[in-house]
Amino acid sequence: MSQDIAARFNAEFAPRIAQTIADLFKRHIHVEVVPDERPGRAARVRLCGEPFDAPRRFTQPLNVYLSWDGLEVEALFAAGGAEKFELYLAALPGKMRAWQTPRQIDFGTRSQADPAVLLGGLDFEH
Repeated sequence: MSQDIAARFNAEFAPRIAQTIADLFKRHIHVEVVPDERPGRAARVRLCGEPFDAPRRFTQPLNVYLSWDGLEVEALFAAGGAEKFELYLAALPGKMRAWQTPRQIDFGTRSQADPAVLLGGLDFEH
């Protein structure tokens, strides 16, 4: 991915993903855009939060990173990319629910089984 595409994704799309996720959880989960220090790489979005005292499903505090496939990022800047992205944002609540069980994450209690979880190579399908 070119540095220009990565920079545009980081400025235009990653903050909107982070905001959409933050709005889903009414700001009970901290969501931030984490730039990649390597040139030509898209930023990740990090979700973190202290787990409830009890009851909680897993022992580790929430610490999840989302990253997207480079070709998928580039496709956002092609014809139809803006519409695809809007549909992706609308589909995020369902995607977040679907990621929980297989990755042993519980967004509701802000806990997970592993110290860190990377949901990588994501696409923008809805």
